[in-house]
Amino acid sequence: MPETYSSISPDALKAALSDGKEIALLDVREHGQYGEGHPFFSVNCPFSSLEVQAPLLVPCLSSRVVVFDDDGEGTACRAASRLTAIGYTDVNVLDGGALGWAAAGYELFKGVNVPSKAFGEMVEHEMGTPSLSAEELKGLIDAGEDMVVLDGRTRGEYARMNIPTARSCPNAELGYRIDGIAPSPDTRIVINCAGRTRSIIGAQTLINLGVPNPVMALRNGTQGWQLAGLTLENGSVPEEISNLGDEDLARVRARAKRFAEENDVPRIGIATLAEWQGDAGRSLYLFDVRTEAEFLAGHLVGARHAPGGQLVQATDHWVATRHARIVLTCDLGPRAVTTCYWLRAMGHDAYVLDVNVAQLNAPGLEAGAAPHPAPFAPEKVPHLSPIEFARMRTDGVLLLDASSGSAYRKGHIAGAQWIIRPRMAGVKTSPEQTIVVCGDPARALPLAHDLRTAGSTDVRVLDGTQADWEAAGLATEETPDVPPDADLIDFLFFVHDRHSGSMAAARQYLAWETGLIDQMDAQEQAVFNPKRPIRRAAE
Repeated sequence: MPETYSSISPDALKAALSDGKEIALLDVREHGQYGEGHPFFSVNCPFSSLEVQAPLLVPCLSSRVVVFDDDGEGTACRAASRLTAIGYTDVNVLDGGALGWAAAGYELFKGVNVPSKAFGEMVEHEMGTPSLSAEELKGLIDAGEDMVVLDGRTRGEYARMNIPTARSCPNAELGYRIDGIAPSPDTRIVINCAGRTRSIIGAQTLINLGVPNPVMALRNGTQGWQLAGLTLENGSVPEEISNLGDEDLARVRARAKRFAEENDVPRIGIATLAEWQGDAGRSLYLFDVRTEAEFLAGHLVGARHAPGGQLVQATDHWVATRHARIVLTCDLGPRAVTTCYWLRAMGHDAYVLDVNVAQLNAPGLEAGAAPHPAPFAPEKVPHLSPIEFARMRTDGVLLLDASSGSAYRKGHIAGAQWIIRPRMAGVKTSPEQTIVVCGDPARALPLAHDLRTAGSTDVRVLDGTQADWEAAGLATEETPDVPPDADLIDFLFFVHDRHSGSMAAARQYLAWETGLIDQMDAQEQAVFNPKRPIRRAAE
């Protein structure tokens, strides 16, 4: 059977990344492999969950897609075949993979969220974002300074560890809630994160909005705090986030409107959004940047939840297609406006939907969407509930756990064998053997498909989590050393212990983050424009 994908050389790919046309560069290796070195504009879409993740990362079937692995063989070719099978029409494999890219003289970047973190460094450099050290902040706290320390990370990250006295206020909420947090213009505002990016972006967001208070970023975040010999708090409970009253909402909306006009942040209406949703030739991402509670209470059909601060911090978690349209929704306050500003400064074609989504009734917008793959569901693969599996005769049944390696270590059904899709050839099966796959559905479903394709006639998927399995009476166990580190290709070991007491890892991480700009070439740096995002026509 002839292959339905093409190949592309590193030089041709390098040129394609800046030709202005849509392109998605997908690293189909597992997360740990990706984090050890990948091209600047690549996005991780592991082969283990390819069919589930790709439609979210690359929503338009006609977009150019380039996939790669280590050497351009094996996993990349399998991934290309699967993408064409689910409907993508322009799929290419990078010749030589990541090794070929490096051999051609192009840089490989360690870590994750590389473009966002590099952008944060450029913002500080270009805009002169003021900052203070951990020692200086500790001195102000001890002196009883009129000050608020705001943690711009997610609420979950704040709960794990935080600067003493800090309050949780995720970055996109800063401009939305700052008046209630610091009503006096004399109150100093310090923004922190775990490292650098969200501290810088959060502080600069308030400065850009014209907040009259003195605003600063905490240099190096919680890691800098620990490196200074200071102690973090653990297990703090974030304050509940409440809705703004009418008067406060009117004020922040006026501020957002003024900021959008002064900084050329483009807005579109529902009619334009409907037109774009019907355009099969362009990619469209529709994100709701409010809190999770607001999103769950009601949102536009087709929108995905992407808190604004996180969307800027980890854009590659949501967007793989360069030069795609991105539309942001909120309640017409500064959350969508400031998020859009930063995305455009990062080179994305972003817009604010000029509609108060909070006032729209379900089902919301009914315009047709561009064709995209349906949620992946392998045909003829039956599902088992935990109760059904507990009652099943399991003699001779092969139970495979497709969870992440780290999750498997923490707990799995006794006797289950860990498996990861790129290495499933190492699992011995017979055609008639009953095989049950459990674990993360995003990884279990593609694996079940592969097993059936390989000739296994009795493949089933066990639903539920470990808690569900235990509630059904299934015995579980922990295996802290299985799989061994050498097989844990889905776990990024690069400075992974920087938040758990390793000062060497924290220093290495901060040196990596501050050194990103020096790694970038002229093409990569030219994408960013922190001061003046370039507006594109909205036609």
